[in-house]
Amino acid sequence: MSCIEISGVPSEKQQEFFDSRAKFTAYGGARGGGKSWALRRKLIGLCLRYPGIKCLIIRRSYGELNTNHVQPFLAEYGSLITYSERDKCLQLPHGSTIKLGYCSCDRDTLRYQGQEYDIIAIDEATQLSEYQFRTFSACLRGVGDFPRRMYLTCNPGGIGHAWVKRLFIDRIYQDGERKEDYLFIRSLVYDNPVLLRADPDYVRQLEALPEKLRNAWLLGRWDVFEGQFFPEFDPSFHICDDSVIDNNFNSNKRYFVAFDYGFDMLAALLIGYDGEGNLYAIDELCQSGLTLSEAAEAISAFALEKSAEYAVASPDLWNRRQDSGKSGFEIMSSVRGMPMMIRADNRRVPGWRALRNMLGAREHGVIKISRRCSELIRCLPALLFDKRVQEDASGEPHEITHAPEALRYAVMSRLPDMGIDDGFKIGKRRGVLSDF
Repeated sequence: MSCIEISGVPSEKQQEFFDSRAKFTAYGGARGGGKSWALRRKLIGLCLRYPGIKCLIIRRSYGELNTNHVQPFLAEYGSLITYSERDKCLQLPHGSTIKLGYCSCDRDTLRYQGQEYDIIAIDEATQLSEYQFRTFSACLRGVGDFPRRMYLTCNPGGIGHAWVKRLFIDRIYQDGERKEDYLFIRSLVYDNPVLLRADPDYVRQLEALPEKLRNAWLLGRWDVFEGQFFPEFDPSFHICDDSVIDNNFNSNKRYFVAFDYGFDMLAALLIGYDGEGNLYAIDELCQSGLTLSEAAEAISAFALEKSAEYAVASPDLWNRRQDSGKSGFEIMSSVRGMPMMIRADNRRVPGWRALRNMLGAREHGVIKISRRCSELIRCLPALLFDKRVQEDASGEPHEITHAPEALRYAVMSRLPDMGIDDGFKIGKRRGVLSDF
């Protein structure tokens, strides 16, 4: 194959991205880092190096893809490629292709089932759910002698914030995931000398943004971002070692369990209460695939050491099930050792409001979370605002809602003892304890 020269000099971080051989490489973290140019250059380079390679580039909508990539592809590499609007495909010499795709919702992934690609690029990956990411990952296969890799660009925030942060920033892996497969290359606007020279006003605009946007867009911070439901969550204050909890937990300490049950996930929190309005998340139990009886057995063992006095759970467990004629409450309560179950006050807005107040407190009525509660620590700051209901948290992505829901039940079960009046007359008649 003859040598084809393409113009442009990459920055240091862009070169690091080009050099990556990890199966999954995420690049970016802030605005202005040169992600889009680097992604296009990477795909073009692979197509030229491996004749016949099949690539796919994905964005949330085709309009965004056309503006951010199709037109720049044609402007930058028009002499190398031909574009078929009908097939949504860029054709390069010697049979290499870059297919253009979009994914605005889960059902859009159906059109990709059974397809095979050697290289998949997801632009703005935090705009896709983890389900969508996994579906595209399953398309990363083939029989040719080509590399099989996925390249992602991303900024903090969006529906995919939690899974991107878990895999590439926190590097917390589940069964079947290998840490050596994942690489994150952090790039800020300050790492892009071309943009700094060409548009210095852009940097000043980022520096002048409100704090949350500035932290995300300029500094690439993954712990604070626009759309975050609980910006009050401060890891340096709320997360602590068990020794700190023991030192602050006086002789009046008592325990209870708060849990959110679903077959997809049981999220149970062991909560301590000190009689002064402070709550302590001591430990957590998060497990999927449990029946009601199995969940009750797990909770019983979980609560045994601290002699939890009750377990607060969502009221839907008191509904009778069509398959057995029994309620979840009856099934779980029949398990030996299960703490006394009470209905949670599960009003969402008052519950989130009460939790927000506690997260914002610094002296009395505070929440402390043990480092052992890794799922709660991961999910609580990742919650997003619901776009339709003011003061409510979004139910998507669903996988991050379970542990925060359990914490909301815990807070609402203790409101009368904290001297908090949310204006809704909370009391025993609503199924909470007021004489703990």
